[in-house]
Amino acid sequence: MRNICVLFGGTSPEHEISVKSAQWVIGAIRGHNVVPVYITKQGKWLMYDGKLDNIEGIDWEKFGTPAILSPDRVNRGLLRMVNDKVKIIPIDMVFPVLHGQGGEDGTIQGLCELAGIPHVGCGVLASAVCMDKSFTKLVARAHKIPQAEYLVYNKEALTDPARRKAALRKIAAKLKYPCFVKYASGGSSLGISKAENKKQLEAAIDHALSYGPKVVVEKAVTGREFELSVLGEGADAIVSVPGEIITEGGFYDYAAKYDVKSTAQTPYPADLPAEITEKMQSYALQIFRAVDGRGMARVDFFLTEENKILLSEVNTVPGFTKISLFTKLLAHGGISRTELVERLLS
Repeated sequence: MRNICVLFGGTSPEHEISVKSAQWVIGAIRGHNVVPVYITKQGKWLMYDGKLDNIEGIDWEKFGTPAILSPDRVNRGLLRMVNDKVKIIPIDMVFPVLHGQGGEDGTIQGLCELAGIPHVGCGVLASAVCMDKSFTKLVARAHKIPQAEYLVYNKEALTDPARRKAALRKIAAKLKYPCFVKYASGGSSLGISKAENKKQLEAAIDHALSYGPKVVVEKAVTGREFELSVLGEGADAIVSVPGEIITEGGFYDYAAKYDVKSTAQTPYPADLPAEITEKMQSYALQIFRAVDGRGMARVDFFLTEENKILLSEVNTVPGFTKISLFTKLLAHGGISRTELVERLLS
């Protein structure tokens, strides 16, 4: 029996989704000892060894004890601190269920690799590249994977009045309206806005900058949206059938993704011609391998009215909530909840 440290919570805006995903993962682990470590929004690490039926209902500050992952390769485990004593909790593998920055961007992966502790999912490079949409786009461009037209700006270019004015002109001329403005390193559709005119564009830029210092502006795509799940590594990686995202609000925002009352529909397998499905699956595997992905990813695409496939983004720690399409697509392919988690832990 191995000690599996499930890391969740975190300091990113996706904290609450991480907790929901962790509950799903913990409930699927069989034959191993789960060592849950909750990271508060302030960045405090807390371990709890009580019942885990409802981790959302636990008062972690009251019942948890400080426990941090040591980078020491000799001890390889958690340092649990109780009063003035430190106890080493051996860890065999870390399962990071941390969405967004501080968990999906290579930082936790780097800590695990320093500690010499195996971890679930992509390594430092793939995690960092896929977290920053501007770098994912550079890799896609190098591998000739189609994507929507886009522009990238840093905070300095959008806060200096003269440079901001020039950026606004360039966006309107090259991408035109409508366009989407995104915080470059975000997930769960946080920090994303659709702009129909200059006034909305300025507001969208300021909104994205409130999440982080780099902004990606994309030409709006008229068409359909799809997600595919990738599992494995290298030549052995497999890809699911596409699932379609159908929303009433114009795009698949945070509420549409995670609110149980959402009216968004996610039919799967998507109603697509076989050649479109196969091409989309080929692109998903191509970008996953290009970024040196391993373990898992969810790859998102657009399909234009002209049936042109465009890469949207790659998520290296996809959602594991009850309504997440990542797990549903794999289940459709015959991979159950417990089998999926066991494969990731293998």
